[in-house]
Amino acid sequence: MTTQHIASAFDRDLEGIQGLIMRMGGLVEEAILNAAKSLEERDVELAEAVREGDRAIDDLEETINEQCAQLIALRAPTAIDLRVVLTVMKIAANLERIGDYSKNMAKRTGVLVQMSPISGAQSALRRMAREVQLMLKDALDAYIQRDVALAHDVIQRDHDVDQMYNALFREFLTFMMEDPRNITACMHLHFIAKNTERMGDHVTSIAEQVVYLVTGEMPEDKRPKADLAEGKPFEENED
Repeated sequence: MTTQHIASAFDRDLEGIQGLIMRMGGLVEEAILNAAKSLEERDVELAEAVREGDRAIDDLEETINEQCAQLIALRAPTAIDLRVVLTVMKIAANLERIGDYSKNMAKRTGVLVQMSPISGAQSALRRMAREVQLMLKDALDAYIQRDVALAHDVIQRDHDVDQMYNALFREFLTFMMEDPRNITACMHLHFIAKNTERMGDHVTSIAEQVVYLVTGEMPEDKRPKADLAEGKPFEENED
């Protein structure tokens, strides 16, 4: 009877934490879309809203980690239940990093609005961000539904994001070679493209955690990477 009571309490606590994860995921999806929208529409106010909204994402990660630690301490979860809790904490960490990259995108909008736009770049970056947002939505759905097939589908789609990044990388190089006056704007845009590509990597990590949660094993196949800037020398630090 006592064991059943503890299990019931664990399930209730975990349900509450999973609710926070989905709330955090929703905020991150919104941040991705709004950061890209602010860039395309040169909307400085929306960009600032994305930057300010990152605090709520950070606060949710902290709350989730605190509640997970409390859950482990008070409920003494079994091995399988512990795997769920650790997966939740790793998903929260990935969501927080994606939120940081969205904030970094928004930070550059204020600089880019003072420069001449690069033809087609902002709309292409918005399409890339939209693909990452859809991947994130499916990764979170895969977690809630314990859907391994959907998680594997998300992992495979990271290749499409890499291809989008590669196309933009080449395009920015062309713009810079054709006119040196484009160099500064293209460098800012390239950082945004690279950050968006890294968002895709973190979404893929979430999907891999779903596979681990359900099967007990990480995916055997290596991620399908197609990144021209191998080694990620252009990654921007978050603050």
